[in-house]
Amino acid sequence: MFSKTKRFNIALAACVLVPSLAFAHPGDGQTLGFFHGFVHPVAGLDHVLAMVLVGILAWQLGGRALFAVPTAFVSLMALGGALGAAKISVPFVETGIALSVIVLGAAIAIEIRMPVALATGAVGLFAVFHGHAHGLEMPEAAGRIAYAAGFLVATATLHGLGILVGWLIGKATERHGKIVTRAGGSIAALAGFGLLTGLI
Repeated sequence: MFSKTKRFNIALAACVLVPSLAFAHPGDGQTLGFFHGFVHPVAGLDHVLAMVLVGILAWQLGGRALFAVPTAFVSLMALGGALGAAKISVPFVETGIALSVIVLGAAIAIEIRMPVALATGAVGLFAVFHGHAHGLEMPEAAGRIAYAAGFLVATATLHGLGILVGWLIGKATERHGKIVTRAGGSIAALAGFGLLTGLI
């Protein structure tokens, strides 16, 4: 059996390295597409919050969820990105993105203990909305594979950051970790409400 620290290291490495290895050779002339794809998720507060929250939720649930939840998000985001790039309509994309921040923030705040299957299903649904937004806003000149590689690697990196944040909170504030986590989740949920209503 791996210790909790070893499980954390494995999950973090998998979240960051697997997509990187899968798209390590975007080809000549694809650098711009990769750059645009990578920047797109990190340039929007809604995307950053949701993806970091996915990592924190995965850490909070622990066990198989540590790997399964981020993997589900990245996988279904790729599907959503393909739909967006193909200009196939998905209803309520912006609403779904805002709701993802609200729901994930609230789940973390109340420390909900859900089955791994339910967690992967929920984040997978939200990932389709996020992926569709990325695909729909792909620049004309960007290569599709390189652009997809960019936003998938950025997403996995943000998931890894979320896992790291969860681990650091648990490690550095063992007595007050729950308070910090609940406060952070509540603030994120409020930010999601602001995104939903247009206040942010």
